[in-house]
Amino acid sequence: MRLISHRSQRGLESSLVSIALIIVCILVIVPILTTVIISFKKQADITRKPPVLFPCDTETSKLDWSACRWATEGYERVLVPKPSDKALLGFELTGKMFKIYIPNTIFYATVTSFIVAFLASLSGFAFSRYKFRGHNALMAGIMAVTGVPLLTNLLALYQMGIILRKTLPFYNDRLFLVFTYIGFFLPISVWIVKGFFDAIPRDLEESALIDGCTPLGALARIVMPLAMPGLASVFLMTFIGVWNEFIVAYLLVNKNEYKPAMFGLYDFLSQNIINLQVIAAACLLIAAPIIILFLFTRRTFFKAMVEGAVKG
Repeated sequence: MRLISHRSQRGLESSLVSIALIIVCILVIVPILTTVIISFKKQADITRKPPVLFPCDTETSKLDWSACRWATEGYERVLVPKPSDKALLGFELTGKMFKIYIPNTIFYATVTSFIVAFLASLSGFAFSRYKFRGHNALMAGIMAVTGVPLLTNLLALYQMGIILRKTLPFYNDRLFLVFTYIGFFLPISVWIVKGFFDAIPRDLEESALIDGCTPLGALARIVMPLAMPGLASVFLMTFIGVWNEFIVAYLLVNKNEYKPAMFGLYDFLSQNIINLQVIAAACLLIAAPIIILFLFTRRTFFKAMVEGAVKG
């Protein structure tokens, strides 16, 4: 009887957990699906009163799937396709979101992520393998810097940008923004990568050194491949963080042609406050690269998170 009671209790707990997860998934998915539906609506269906979720009503029926009035007006106003003989598909996308803002964000996120992953790998290896004077104090200092929000440094960074812009003829807003992102994402990345290096046995490096490898050779051939899940997670977290960042780029970048995608969304919001289908289309176009990246790298990311939790 006790065994049956225990099994039924475990079954009840499992059912409650499943129900809770289903509710959470619904709460997360509903806003996304609503945004997708709005992006394919016409302006008349968005502003109508009372509002309807699906633009599929008729005079005789509230929901008729054959009478749905789907449209791509929002995407056309964001991408602004125009005929072109030079383009491969016979048209080119001339909207600022596709030609300026999203390419800028790809540049910022990619360059920052690669540099952060590279510097974090070297720093994490040094902190993991070598004990030097001030080792613990420096690690504590890096952790303290990690806890400082980037917003608290905005005024100083803004003043630095003004001074550098006036004094250096070769000053570039893009490089300044990349260095700012590196300084913000690097400390926590060093801690993450160090945890992966700590879990790799030193015997592997010693065996490589005995076989004739140099310390850098052992690092590149033995240690780095084993720590690749940690480096991949650092790259992905940095990429997503830079992609979703708005306020720093908005204040530190002087020229609009250097602004990222989040500024482009803000620009669309100010110009199309009533045209919700345009804003929804812009949101989905900005989110699409991150979704695609996550779909292709989700196994590596989850593997790194699980291994990091177990090894930590």
